[in-house]
Amino acid sequence: MQYLSNEILNIFVSFSTFDFSDMKTTFFTALLFLVMVGSAQTITQLDSAIWQKDYAAALSQSKETGKPLLMVFSGSDWCKPCIMLREQIFVQAGFSEWAKNNVVCVCLDFPAQKKNRLPQVLQEQNESLAERFNPNGIFPLVVLLNSNETVLGSLGYLDVAPGEYIQEIEKIANKQ
Repeated sequence: MQYLSNEILNIFVSFSTFDFSDMKTTFFTALLFLVMVGSAQTITQLDSAIWQKDYAAALSQSKETGKPLLMVFSGSDWCKPCIMLREQIFVQAGFSEWAKNNVVCVCLDFPAQKKNRLPQVLQEQNESLAERFNPNGIFPLVVLLNSNETVLGSLGYLDVAPGEYIQEIEKIANKQ
């Protein structure tokens, strides 16, 4: 028993005399690198030929074309389901082709990071529209309107393929 206690004591003494300063520096550098890599998400921008930011212009286009208005409330830099909806559905070629022919898209963004801050006029527009069409602050929220601004229905993030998401939007549009 005495022998075991001496061995434990020797291990403790040799361990306590080890210089951890380099190890601590290496550990914290690696940790900082992992945090930076993990927080640096690559966010694909929405196609500006399809997605508008100006609600009045999108509504006008909806009235001219007779297409419903697909309005998306999104937190582009903080809302994980919003980012997933964009990456899995909205930026995909199948959805883009469908959207060009069937709806007028407008993205109402509510970014959190200072570097992504919107111009004041867009912030005010988005907040006003959120009060009207998203009073519960649900993110993401996809609202389908007709050209008279009547809400046809809404949905959120669904973990499905673009074609299935399109079918859900069409179900809402066809309830008219």
